[in-house]
Amino acid sequence: MESELRRLRSGPGAEDGRQRPFLVRVRFSAGDPAQVIAHARTVLTRVVEQTDDWPPYERWLQLLPAWFIQRCAPEPDESFDVEAWQREWAAMTPQQQAAAGAGPWTLSDWLHWFDPTGEGAGDDRSWWWWWDAGTEESGSGWVQVATDGWPFGSGSLSWLIEACGGADLAYGL
Repeated sequence: MESELRRLRSGPGAEDGRQRPFLVRVRFSAGDPAQVIAHARTVLTRVVEQTDDWPPYERWLQLLPAWFIQRCAPEPDESFDVEAWQREWAAMTPQQQAAAGAGPWTLSDWLHWFDPTGEGAGDDRSWWWWWDAGTEESGSGWVQVATDGWPFGSGSLSWLIEACGGADLAYGL
């Protein structure tokens, strides 16, 4: 966690050159790709800083930037049937699941992938380190993450970039 926080704050250092993780790069377009990266770093830093003492949902509303929370989908009301939704999800093809996972995520769904408690998937978020990020040419940028291999569960990363203003995401090695 400390090395991820360091890379979020200042990029990879000399000590990172000794590691050989499997890195995946996601490219995106944006009016201001540097701002997308700055926003993503801000949001992810605040989340990663909390992994030792995971706050309740209500606390996240104060910890995360208001603009990020506003870009998330509304939380389902109390009548939402989780078991019925899980059955529908299990019956979907991978293409249908990808389509259903596109678009705004609820804040609670997004945070679930970072939650290290028994209620979340933070111990296996599929991409386990922010590695680096940058801009290439006018209107494009990239984020590089470490993962166990290809393909990987990239939905939480995609939503982070989209909520921060990135579009037209393309994953590659």
